[in-house]
Amino acid sequence: MASQTFKNLAPEKKARITTALLKEFSTYPLKDAQVARIVKDAQIARGAFYKYFTDLNEAYDYIYHLALVDIHADLKSSSPQEILKATRAFVTASLKSPYYDLLKLHLTVNELPLAFADPSLAATRWALATLSHQTLKEALNDPKNKELYLTRLEQSFTLLDPRDN
Repeated sequence: MASQTFKNLAPEKKARITTALLKEFSTYPLKDAQVARIVKDAQIARGAFYKYFTDLNEAYDYIYHLALVDIHADLKSSSPQEILKATRAFVTASLKSPYYDLLKLHLTVNELPLAFADPSLAATRWALATLSHQTLKEALNDPKNKELYLTRLEQSFTLLDPRDN
């Protein structure tokens, strides 16, 4: 994750860097991302980038984690209804989300494993998360059929009983 030096930056500078990271990783797949564009957009020295992040992968992990925390902030519970509501909201209002392009590139190109996923999740919780993320992937790849994918997710959730943890 980001270094302590980065965490201690003035909020304005940290916001500039975060915005530059979001722009880079929302525009280019991780394999094509460039530190040069990030430092230019963030108005920082290249050496400063490496004081804040070990490499592009670490910078990507930082911004992706930040996006997921923000995206999941509205989830009040892990019930199938809440997850379905959040998935539907993201897919149908995705053009309003600053993370739309980042998430789309992640799910369609980068496919990095979630480093912070909890392997001790109960089976139902794991299934709910897996199905909702797969639905996002399908809806982002094929937006004209997003309602089909969301309906299928809703039907799948009715088969899962959260008491089966």
